[in-house]
Amino acid sequence: MEGEAILQMFSYLLPSVVTGIVAFYFFKMHTKNEEGRRRFILHKNSQKNTLPIRLQAYERMALFLERISIPSLVVRVAPVGTDKNAYETLLIKNIEKEFDHNLSQQIYLTDDCWNIIKTAKSATIQMIRKSAMSESDSADKLREDILNDTMDKQSPSTTALSFVKKEIGELW
Repeated sequence: MEGEAILQMFSYLLPSVVTGIVAFYFFKMHTKNEEGRRRFILHKNSQKNTLPIRLQAYERMALFLERISIPSLVVRVAPVGTDKNAYETLLIKNIEKEFDHNLSQQIYLTDDCWNIIKTAKSATIQMIRKSAMSESDSADKLREDILNDTMDKQSPSTTALSFVKKEIGELW
């Protein structure tokens, strides 16, 4: 009799336990889906606000890369005197000034993109310094040497700019 009562109680209890487990599972799934939906909406809204700022940062870095490209830099920054060392310093200071002006943009760029931009800046400075080691005796001759040395090579700025464009394409 006692075994029969336990079996009867178990038969009443089993459907309740199964129903409870199923309800718990569905409730857990529902809350997980709601959390994911809220996170998606929050991300979507933040993207709407940050995308224009990020695009502006990429635009500024593209402008920076264009401004420090050797042909553009040498044409834009004319020598003040005839001293080649003074002209080399002027070019490098111009690059550094442009870079410092855009330093805050790194928070909107990926680490890879920022590192490539820094590498392009450093490589451009190295190309100028390498050209300055030549036998040129005046600023105008140095200017000519810099252009000649970089004519047959792809500018570091061009490579970095290609990466920036590729990264902007991935934002869409």
